[in-house]
Amino acid sequence: MDFTQLRAFIAVAREGNLTRAAETLHVTQPAVSLQIKLLQERLDLTLFTRTSAGMKLTNEGSKLLPVAERVLHTLQEFHQHANALHTSAGNLTGTLAIGTILDPEFIRLGAFLKLLVERYPQLSTRLQHHMSGSVLQQVKAGELDVGFFLGSPGKGFHSLTLTHFTYNVIAPAGWKSRVAGKGWKELAQLPWIWTPPESAHHRLLNRVFSQYKLTPNAVALVDQESSMLDLVKSGVGLSLARESIALSQAHAHGLVIADAVDLSTELSFISLEKRKNEPAISAVFAMLQDVWS
Repeated sequence: MDFTQLRAFIAVAREGNLTRAAETLHVTQPAVSLQIKLLQERLDLTLFTRTSAGMKLTNEGSKLLPVAERVLHTLQEFHQHANALHTSAGNLTGTLAIGTILDPEFIRLGAFLKLLVERYPQLSTRLQHHMSGSVLQQVKAGELDVGFFLGSPGKGFHSLTLTHFTYNVIAPAGWKSRVAGKGWKELAQLPWIWTPPESAHHRLLNRVFSQYKLTPNAVALVDQESSMLDLVKSGVGLSLARESIALSQAHAHGLVIADAVDLSTELSFISLEKRKNEPAISAVFAMLQDVWS
C-alpha cells in the first residue's frame, strides 16, 4: 500500500474538497486527484462521489476511512518507536550539515528543525542554502551530510520523496495571446529567463527541449527565483514557477500562465546510499516521515 495515497484519501475525506485537501498536504490538486484515482484502481472500489458541494464518501469509503486512519497512526507510532530504540534519550551528538533549497515554508524547514531540536538536543545543525544541483554535488563530495533536492538523485544516493508538485510556465502581463494554447515548440521561440545547470529549472527545461529537439531563446541567466519573477514582471521573458507561486503572481501582478504545458517533479531528501545507516542520518530520515505525514 502506498502511504501517499492513504494520506490523500484521509485528507479528502476530512476536507470534503480536493482543493482544501491539496492545501493541507502542500501539493497540487491534480496530484491529490491522481493519488485518489490510483488508490481506487488498486482497491477496485469507488471511495468518493463528486457532488455540487465537493467530494462525498461512498458507503465503501466511509467504512474504510477509520481503518485508514488507524493504519496511518500505527505507521507514525512505528517510526516514533524505531527512533526511540535507535537513539534512546536523544543521545545523538555532533554536527549535521544540511543543504536547503527554495523557500523555508515550502520545504517545511521550521517544523523540521523544531522537531530535530526537541528530539536530539545534543545534535547541532549547520545549514547551507544552495540550488538543488549544488546540494547533490556537495552531498556526493561529503561536504553536506543530507539535503533537500528536486527530482530523483539517481544511483549512489538514498532518497525520501516528500511531495510531488508542478511547475508552470509564467509570462509577463499582456502576453496571453503569445502563450495561450501554445506548446513547447512555440514557447521555445519566445524570450526565456534561463538558469545555471545546477538549477532544477535548467534540468527540467533542458530535458523537455532536448526531447523536442528545440533550442530555447535564452535572453538572461539568473540563479534566484525572486530575480526570475522580477524579470518576468518587467516583461523580459518566460520562466518556470511552482504552481502555487504562479497562481499567486497571476492574481497579484497579472502574470500569465501558459495553459497548454507544465512540468512535474518531486521534492526529495537525500544522503549518500553508503551513509544512510549512520545514526544521525538514519534518525533524520525517520523524523522527516513525521514532519511530512
